[in-house]
Amino acid sequence: MNSGWLSFLLGFGGMLLVGWVFFPSLLYHSEPQPLQFSHAAHTGEAVGMTCDNCHAFSSEVRSAAIPQIAKCIECHSEPLGETEAERRLIDEFISLNREISWRTYARQPDNVYFPHIQHVQVAEIPCERCHGPHGTSDSLITVQVNRISGYSRNIEGQIVPGLRFREWDRMKMNDCSECHNERGVRESCLKCHK
Repeated sequence: MNSGWLSFLLGFGGMLLVGWVFFPSLLYHSEPQPLQFSHAAHTGEAVGMTCDNCHAFSSEVRSAAIPQIAKCIECHSEPLGETEAERRLIDEFISLNREISWRTYARQPDNVYFPHIQHVQVAEIPCERCHGPHGTSDSLITVQVNRISGYSRNIEGQIVPGLRFREWDRMKMNDCSECHNERGVRESCLKCHK
């Protein structure tokens, strides 16, 4: 191999390294959740809750609602464990009747209307199709926000060139269109973009 090709390959490899490793660290900043939460503890066999027990669906709301503190109070008016997260939940939020400012990792662009109720209750698409095993996780992910667009990396995808290996690796319009095509759903653009 001559030195021209070697230089090209080294340069190309260096560009990929910068683009896929270093650029994302500049493009995204991290926002930790205000409180750790275990979906597994709430959805496990002992408790048996489902997503819609806390994430209410409404035809008027464009996304599944983040639970209000009143929903937490229903079960946690008194401590249910001895973890640091439980202590903080009671001391910093429930006893003060203060809402938890959860970071949203799945917020769609403002021009997108995504009715969860239509997809989950009418089409009977399981939450895992778009959100993966999030409902069985022991802790919440740190949200990575694009410094330019303001959207979560979960929308754009964790893999920089936009590849996806699982259904929930990203939440872009092409993914929605693919699912609609699989199910034979034909809608006008204005059905989702308002």
